[in-house]
This record gives sequence, C-alpha cells and structure tokens, in this order.
Amino acid sequence: MKVEQIYTGCLAEAAYYIESNGEAAIIDPMRETEPYLERLKADNAKLKYVFETHFHADFVSGHLDLAKETGATIVYGPTAQPNFKAYIAKDNELMKVGNVTIKILHTPGHTLESTTYLLQDENGKDYAIFTGDALFLGDVGRPDLAIKQGELTEKDLAGMLFDSLRNRIMPLGDDVIVYPNHGAGSACGKKMSKETWGHRRPEEVQLRPACRHDEGGVCQGSADGPGAAAAVFPQKRRDEQDGLRKP
Repeated sequence: MKVEQIYTGCLAEAAYYIESNGEAAIIDPMRETEPYLERLKADNAKLKYVFETHFHADFVSGHLDLAKETGATIVYGPTAQPNFKAYIAKDNELMKVGNVTIKILHTPGHTLESTTYLLQDENGKDYAIFTGDALFLGDVGRPDLAIKQGELTEKDLAGMLFDSLRNRIMPLGDDVIVYPNHGAGSACGKKMSKETWGHRRPEEVQLRPACRHDEGGVCQGSADGPGAAAAVFPQKRRDEQDGLRKP
C-alpha cells in the first residue's frame, strides 16, 4: 500500500494518491492532472476511483478530467447531487482499491455532502482518514459556507459538524493518521497547523459537553475564518456541483 500527499502550497490544498496491487484512488485532486497521471504510470497502476470529500469552493477539482482520461469512477458521499456522472456512495459502504478498503463515513457540517474516507489496510486495520474540510490539524471545518437562506443556518451546520466529529471521527483510534484537505493559509480555517498531516490530538477537536446546544454545535471561533472568502464561496460551490470548471 502506498499513500502519498500531493500538496499545493499556494492554495494550502492537499490531494492524495493511494495505490495497492495495481489499483489506485485519488482524493480531492487539483485541476492539473499531470502529477497524478505521472504517478499512475510510474506504478503501472489503473485509476479506479476519484473520491471527492465535498463540492469545493476554493479550488477547481480535476475529477472530470481524470475520469475522462482514465475511465475512473468519480465518487461522492451521501446526499451529494452533482450535475454530472458520479457514483453516490452510501454511509458505511466499503469500496476496494487493490488489497485495501475505503470506508465511507458521512460527516456533514462543513457542507451537507461532506464525507470522510477511512482507509483500512490489507489486514482490515484502520490506517488513516481523509477528512476533507471536516477536520484539520489544529482546527475544525467552517460551518458557515453552505448556508441556505431560510432553510439552513450556520448553527444548523455547526450542530451537524459537532455530531459528525463526536460520533464518527472521535471514536477512531489515536493511531489513525489524519489527512485533511488543507493546511495553514487556507480560507477554510484560521487555526490550522503548519503540519499538513499527522495524528489527531484532543485539542484539535473543538468540542465540549455543553457545546452542542449552547452555541449551535462547534465551539465559538471555528467559523471565524477569513470573512472575505465566504462571500464568493456559495457560487463557487454551485459551479463545482454543475461541473463548471472555472479557475
């Protein structure tokens, strides 16, 4: 099994390449596909899946181009409604890549379709989670970027994020590696570590017992990322959902 982080520093964005026994998966790829195609060629591997943790608003994904060039299946988690061909996985569904398994963990809060992918090694042991924008090193995701006026508030999303972190991620073992979608410098959080992957520490999940009800979910401050970015994010998310790959 091979797991490689492909980090784009100017956007503080992390994509991931997983290979096992001649099959590969890529998680949250950037639009430029050449780095991924080079790795596939070097490993003589076939790309089976392109996993997306959610519809992105801060960068243009390369999922459509990768699917076109390799025949791979684009995968989103539960509730996603892309306006292009993709497989919508079920919560707790198991998907094989070579000799390893990726388990679907629906973790809404940052967005409704937000999904964490749990990588289990050849022996079925939990090895790593690819958390998208639900959990970073040093911070949690922003719950203010998928608001629907009159339908879905920041507090609603924060409550969902609290439950996702508490019920889906915190029960995992401390030895499970956390691979987030972003590091320090991203508009998706303000307290991210300069480290781009590592092990979850208690302070990185900003939860306290009363938090679920007294502040709408995740503790105050998790949504206070750079405000200017939030104004353009809803349209960028819609573009991504529609397959409009605008830079």
